[in-house]
Amino acid sequence: MSLSKRPYKGTRDFFPVQERLRKYIFSHMSKTAELFGYEPYDGPLLEEVELYKAKSGEELINEQIYSFTDRGDRFVAIRPEMTPTLARMIAQIHRETPKPIRFYSIPNLMRYEKPQKGRLREHWQFNVDIFGAPKRQGEFEILQIAVALMEELGATNKMFEILINDRTIVETIFKKIMGLDDKKVHKLYKIVDKSKKVSPKDLKEMIDATGISEEAKEKLHKYLAFSSFEDVLSFFEDEGQADCVKDLYDFLNLVNNSNLKNFLHYDPTIVRGLDYYTGIVFEIFDKHPENRRAICGGGSYADLLTIFNEPSVPGVGFGLGDVTLTDFLKTHQLLPDFTKPCNDLLLTFQDENAVSVCMNLATELRRKNMRVITHLESLKLKKIFPLAEKKGAGFVGMIGSKELSTNRVQIKNMKTKKQYDICIDEIDEIVKVIHEI
Repeated sequence: MSLSKRPYKGTRDFFPVQERLRKYIFSHMSKTAELFGYEPYDGPLLEEVELYKAKSGEELINEQIYSFTDRGDRFVAIRPEMTPTLARMIAQIHRETPKPIRFYSIPNLMRYEKPQKGRLREHWQFNVDIFGAPKRQGEFEILQIAVALMEELGATNKMFEILINDRTIVETIFKKIMGLDDKKVHKLYKIVDKSKKVSPKDLKEMIDATGISEEAKEKLHKYLAFSSFEDVLSFFEDEGQADCVKDLYDFLNLVNNSNLKNFLHYDPTIVRGLDYYTGIVFEIFDKHPENRRAICGGGSYADLLTIFNEPSVPGVGFGLGDVTLTDFLKTHQLLPDFTKPCNDLLLTFQDENAVSVCMNLATELRRKNMRVITHLESLKLKKIFPLAEKKGAGFVGMIGSKELSTNRVQIKNMKTKKQYDICIDEIDEIVKVIHEI
């Protein structure tokens, strides 16, 4: 039996072309987070399964985690998400750390899922979280970061939107206004989450199966018909529960005085699947008809630290996977060309006696942060420029017998075809010429 050359199902090999794309995306993620003052962190690839049982959804635990018992008889899992790890870390430091605490990471995650468009078993995810921010300020800032990243990558509000809801409001409707118990509320969350993906007939059957009253069904259908924040506010006023949406009023005031108003839209079906969300939840949706799907999700979680017997510290965050983001950028043709590498200079020699001179020059230029690729054997002139094109070199350097005898190097601009004759010792002059590209 021969070994397969293909990677494990649902994972990817990153050859240089794919790695250039990934590096491009990661660099924009880091840049955006750090512009807002967020600091990078990371955690272990393995965590005890109990950590996920404490606050993740049943589907994740029962169907999606890669788990095993290690040699120390510990039941562990390859991390399927980052928030529980982050909560464990924040629980160690939150008492002595000035708030708000702003962290970001781009962790490698694995879930046992059916590979399909926009979803693989292994992916990298941009996680941005803030702990201890004043009420609604954290949600507002997190949404700003999400929009800032999308704009940094060239996207506009014609390309994506942010669909938003508030689980505090949903809980109030289901429990206080509809009078349902926790078990039925849990069932309704699952139904609401699927309501746009099933037929009206199937939706009716799912609701009927919960056993809720006709009055409760009427309230549920009214809730599912909400299409704006105004619908929410009006509903609560009609129910005599206007005080329950005061926080939403405050949040909307922030939004309406910012650029976020061009991106945010209310959607009652956005409830998010993970059990630890307690407040605002949101998903970024691609507007393109060929890729109409969520590419990012997040929300606020007030009680995550309590699983470590720590006091409640409000947290807000989002996760944006590299697979869905790449699909979005490809769909909207926002990606640069990554088919070629990017080098400043291809340095060649045409005389075997110039090997040391060529290598020493390359070393000096690299000390000036120039990306220099050297050809390791004598190269004929007719082969230099096709090679430079393949290597993505902006300039070509040539040292032949004549240049060796005069201590010079010929530098040619691949784009303008302009050629320079420069003394090999004049490193700064060579750098100056190449920077003119």
